[in-house]
Amino acid sequence: MLLPKFRSIAIHLPQFHPIPENDAWWGRGFTEWTNVAKAKPLFEDHYQPHLPADLGFYDLRLAEARKAQADLAAEYGIYGFCYYHYWFNGRRILERPVKEILATGQPDFPFMLCWANENWTRVWDGGDKDILLEQLYSEQDDINHIRELFPYFKDPRYIRIDGKPVFAVYKSSLFPDIQRTLATWRREASAEGIDLYLCRFERSKNEGEALIAGFDAAIEFQPQDQTKPANTTRTLKDEVTLRTIYNSIIFRTKRLLSRAGKNSPGHKLPGWVASYEAYVEAAMHSHEKVNFKRFPGLSPGWDNSSRRKTGFAVLHGSTPQLFGKWLRSVLARFQPYSPEENLVFINAWNEWAEGNHLEPCQKWGRQYLEEVKQSLREFDNNPC
Repeated sequence: MLLPKFRSIAIHLPQFHPIPENDAWWGRGFTEWTNVAKAKPLFEDHYQPHLPADLGFYDLRLAEARKAQADLAAEYGIYGFCYYHYWFNGRRILERPVKEILATGQPDFPFMLCWANENWTRVWDGGDKDILLEQLYSEQDDINHIRELFPYFKDPRYIRIDGKPVFAVYKSSLFPDIQRTLATWRREASAEGIDLYLCRFERSKNEGEALIAGFDAAIEFQPQDQTKPANTTRTLKDEVTLRTIYNSIIFRTKRLLSRAGKNSPGHKLPGWVASYEAYVEAAMHSHEKVNFKRFPGLSPGWDNSSRRKTGFAVLHGSTPQLFGKWLRSVLARFQPYSPEENLVFINAWNEWAEGNHLEPCQKWGRQYLEEVKQSLREFDNNPC
């Protein structure tokens, strides 16, 4: 099978089905759609709610829904999905869709896993307030965990580099000794006849090179965490038109804006708003050189105000054209490290409650997917 020049991997959230834990914590029948459907615009031209189009409010317990996702992704040039994987000392959460994909062999679509290793809390940003499920680390847990994943790594659909299954960690900085964990994983996998290709999500430009030790590569997770600037006096109008440096792009607004979209002077918006266009321009002109392998990433948007009443972050004004411009820039600049070290990560396929999805919505339809397809074609992406 001839690999494409670039393998576009879309990050996939398996939150779209009810589980007993979410029923207990958030109310019966809770899924990610619960937050999505109740969202409202907070200021003028604020795109909320994000409502699905072609695939509807699907339930990932259904094989038909999983196949429809894969078929749509393949149609527009997405090479595979990177599913979030949740493990809490032997307890797995939201595992049913991927377990059934493994058990049934369907859909026949490439996939890989990323361990979302943060605590589960009653806040949605990974903080430690009111912990629901705590992440604890030990060598025995490392052994148990990696052994649990062997059947996935052996699946012929699993995404590999030079025969090595690619496994990612969302937040490696949380480990007490990440080098020990990685060494344990490699030792146990080797005993099973498996060589691993281990990656870490790079969530900020400020993380430094020390965290890459022991990993084969980093994955640029977009949008990146930003450093709060000293100047917080700009208005919303300033923010959504501002061209600024990469790590100073998000500014607090001066005013709370009514749900009807009209300004209400004298208050502050209880979150952060920035220009998606400005963010894209900054990202396109950030040419940081590093001494390790880093797979590039990009995002069609960001808006987690449907999840959070305060402390939310919004990249305002995303369009398919701006996303396509960013993607073309990424493809033009990225030189694969080898024919198989050619992964490009799009965050995300279906983060609907973060306003961050390639899946068709009622406003834009399939236009973001069209940009993926056309961009890959422009760079001579060979079909598989």
